[in-house]
Amino acid sequence: MPISDRIAPHLPAMRRYARALTGAQSSGDTYVAATLEAILTDPAVFLQAEDDRAGLFRLLTRIITSLPISMSGPAQVVPGLEAPYDLSAVPPRARQALLLVTVEGFLPKQAATILETAMEEVSELLDTAFAEIAAQAETGIMIIEDEPLIALDLAHMVNSMGHRVTGIARTQQEAERLWADSRPGLILADVKLADGSSGIDAVNTILSRADLPVIFITAYPERLLTGERPEPAFLVSKPFNPEVIKVLINQALLFTPPSRAAA
Repeated sequence: MPISDRIAPHLPAMRRYARALTGAQSSGDTYVAATLEAILTDPAVFLQAEDDRAGLFRLLTRIITSLPISMSGPAQVVPGLEAPYDLSAVPPRARQALLLVTVEGFLPKQAATILETAMEEVSELLDTAFAEIAAQAETGIMIIEDEPLIALDLAHMVNSMGHRVTGIARTQQEAERLWADSRPGLILADVKLADGSSGIDAVNTILSRADLPVIFITAYPERLLTGERPEPAFLVSKPFNPEVIKVLINQALLFTPPSRAAA
């Protein structure tokens, strides 16, 4: 397959990523053009990549790091995002990690390869970016979880990200009452609750009254992945990696209009 055919499908995402990093389409496109010129000059820099998409983003990121083009910009609506976050407030390298993981959908391990660094640094970069986003979009997060230790771990994670916990519910009845009292901007929900009631039913009741993002964290993903109903956009199986939950919280906020995410 010609190199051009392998690159073309990824150009829109590359332009989106570069624009979000620089704050302007013109400077973003300059980076993308420089990346394509580098491939034309030496095709091996692309052909040696095991994955076309990751290889292109790795080369683009390398170009971005090396060229003296401003990486600051005003608050903007990034293509694919709903909320006008001021990404220029996020340090450049942390901004790269944030966009690679939350917007472009790379796993943190893949982001580490693209950024040519260790996973530990990617985790630190994401924490830095998440803290800045939380400062701009601090919201109340409600937890529906009947296992006390897991609920406390989730609450600590939410607080450490700069958000606030509106409360913890152990049953469907508690969850519906807590939502009515606190009106959170996001819900973390288990499926099987303490009294045998259903987190799915609790969430469905809440969503019939309000439109807000929900992340299901469950040992029973098969109860949600049935194909018989709309499946959740955010689903994590237990035992879970805390870093995955952090990424999903930020994805949910980044892709949710402020009128829905704020509480």
